[in-house]
Amino acid sequence: MEKKMIEFLPGFNCGRCGFGSCAEFAEVIQTKSESIDLCPFLTQERFTSNKIEIERLATSRLNGCQKKIVGVIDSYEADIILDPLKGEISCREVLMPMALVELRIGEVIEYRPLGCPIVHYGKVIKIDHLLVTVHLIGPCRRRESETKFTPVGCCMVIAFEGRYHGRNIKVGETVRFLPKHCMMQKVHSGVVVKIEDENILIEGIDLKVWQPPVVHAIK
Repeated sequence: MEKKMIEFLPGFNCGRCGFGSCAEFAEVIQTKSESIDLCPFLTQERFTSNKIEIERLATSRLNGCQKKIVGVIDSYEADIILDPLKGEISCREVLMPMALVELRIGEVIEYRPLGCPIVHYGKVIKIDHLLVTVHLIGPCRRRESETKFTPVGCCMVIAFEGRYHGRNIKVGETVRFLPKHCMMQKVHSGVVVKIEDENILIEGIDLKVWQPPVVHAIK
């Protein structure tokens, strides 16, 4: 969304809006449509159509953020939903098995993520030393066939990778997210370490999710 708004800004990077560049200004007006008037050029007649388009994009962004993303099992509110990368069947999970096992690309493994009561089945797509990256294929899909699998026991989930949608987030931020393939529809938490367009990598995964503190008004 930010890139689209930048296309309609004057692009002078003059700083008269109070921000260092048009790119920084675009990031602000994604969530605060009233900030559009901070740009003195958008009030000029030659930029009228630009301002209208920016207002439309900002309104669309705000409307999209109004819908809450809530986990089913614990009713926690998430910041984003995590979808599979384009052309893939599920979000990528990066695992660290707690037992030493020799695996191969394409092999199906049976494992239980630490802290999760449900046994998972994943197809190995990458191996990097002790870390194993998988696509989820079960349990439901595995039961529909007679796919052979290798049991690896309990695993720590190190990272998730996929496409996200929800509120605007930044690298280094701790976020609450809902993996679309999660069978319990439980909100997870982790730290954003990489964002490229709509693709995101989240590490430091935890199933313990702390709700934001409730701020009571002082009477």
